[in-house]
Amino acid sequence: MKAGRRLGGILILLTAVFAFQAQAQDPQPESGSGWEDKQSVTGSRFMVAAANPHAVRAGYDVLKRGGTALDAAVAVQMVLNLVEPQSSGIGGGAFLLYWDAVNKQLHTIDGRETAPAAATPERFLEPDGTKMKFSKAVVGGQSVGVPGTLRLLEHAHKRFGKTPWPSLFEPAITLAEKGFRVSPRLSASIANARRRGLDKFSATRDYFFDAAGAPRPVGYVLKNVAFAATLRTIAAEGADVFYSGDIARDIVVAVAATSLLTNNITLADLRNYRAKGRPPVCTGYRNYQVCGMGPPTSGGLTVGQILGMLAHYDLREMGWNAEFVHLFAETAKLAYADRGLYMADSDFVEVPVRGLLDPEYLKSRTERIDRNRSMGKAKPGDPPKKQTLRLAPSNNPDRPGTSHIVIRDSYGNALSMTTTIESGFGSRVMVRGFLLNNELTDFDRQPKRDGRLVANRVEGGKRPRSSMSPTIVFKDGAPYLLIGSPGGSRIINYVAKSILAILDWGMDPQDALEIGHFAHRNGKALELESGTAATAFADMLGAKGHTIATRDMNSGLHVILIKNGTLTGAADPRREGIARGE
Repeated sequence: MKAGRRLGGILILLTAVFAFQAQAQDPQPESGSGWEDKQSVTGSRFMVAAANPHAVRAGYDVLKRGGTALDAAVAVQMVLNLVEPQSSGIGGGAFLLYWDAVNKQLHTIDGRETAPAAATPERFLEPDGTKMKFSKAVVGGQSVGVPGTLRLLEHAHKRFGKTPWPSLFEPAITLAEKGFRVSPRLSASIANARRRGLDKFSATRDYFFDAAGAPRPVGYVLKNVAFAATLRTIAAEGADVFYSGDIARDIVVAVAATSLLTNNITLADLRNYRAKGRPPVCTGYRNYQVCGMGPPTSGGLTVGQILGMLAHYDLREMGWNAEFVHLFAETAKLAYADRGLYMADSDFVEVPVRGLLDPEYLKSRTERIDRNRSMGKAKPGDPPKKQTLRLAPSNNPDRPGTSHIVIRDSYGNALSMTTTIESGFGSRVMVRGFLLNNELTDFDRQPKRDGRLVANRVEGGKRPRSSMSPTIVFKDGAPYLLIGSPGGSRIINYVAKSILAILDWGMDPQDALEIGHFAHRNGKALELESGTAATAFADMLGAKGHTIATRDMNSGLHVILIKNGTLTGAADPRREGIARGE
């Protein structure tokens, strides 16, 4: 590990050892693979960065053969489903930002999972009216939403693909049949998830554990013939076979057989699923335009709010220090307060998108910030054009079982896609070699609070709120930075902080990913990443009134910077990902 974990061009003097308070907050369901120092990768024609070398190789090969960024994303996602099954796959959902270089247009496509049509707001209430515990709600068919990833990819491929659909599945099929060596991260994740129900259902247990019940060890050659067969069928017949054929029937049967509840996914729910184009959510920041995905994810709006508030401070002059972390935490609290009250699926809730990003509103929010003292827990603001229905704030944190992909092709097309099955290993229900998501637990399990409805309550056909923050930053009308991360409700902090490091401080992308994390979600504590230079600020931040928690912060950031004709790719040192291009 490099001293200070690669602080790049920012000078920081660390001269003392600090004692700090540790607090456990919603432990992460995926194990990290340990810190691995990495170098930025450069190219001029194309670049791909993703969470596993096998997946990156598949995407690289597609790009080298002349495929588009979207073609490569299909190949990358299918391999990720195989080698990183705890994080994403065809049993989950995704959000995609795609820059069409020919038409100079940004498309944002929503492949988020939906609740079954028969689901009700009371879905996760116990008979006495109390909220069902997450540990009970998550394991089994009751948590499964209608998957969206495959429909999204097919929808986008028809518009932006160039390589034939069937050939994009070949790398994953070959690897599934021949087998791949279990990585340290996958092995640790299996062992860690055992106590959270990964071995409850026979199909999942037989795949991830041996006959004696031991987790698959590092280096074990794991084959998935069932998944290979599933991919062959989808490659030949398209996504319709997943949403209305034999695969759909098997999904419905598996969900019903493992569910604690009724009103689960039906064949009609699968048949009626559609990926949706949504308006991009863009915010001006300095000389850049920062664009993300709008509701049902809160990512684009909340990242935009944080940057919009911090634009009122000279961060370049300030540098990376306790004063900056304090300001970042205070703006994050204000943004998360608005997130909790106003943000949900905009097909069901009137989300005041323009009001939340209104420059005058954001400027007024900064007036609550004292540069010397924590405000404590922030309250939601009063943005213009807010909905008239009075709502109660949500306090449901989404879990970090997710992956992120960034790709830029030789034609100038670019994408940023965050893909997930929600918690690590999703619902733990496996069908035909792939896991099903647990996205319904991303809804608030308590539909009312103090007599008022919660915006992110369960409703039939609704898409649960997310924190996924796929982002493309534009400069002079062209993509400049592609970025995103897994990490549950901390994603917003990870992405915003890394954007600032690159835009304000001019940091090399790899250096920007390797500076220590800090995060505030308007909860009890300001979190600092253990084992990094971020913890050096603990005493100074504590003196400003912050409650400090140090913890592992297992992000999975991937970045491509497009500057002066050079593509610079970077992969998070906390996971197994790489960047590759030429």
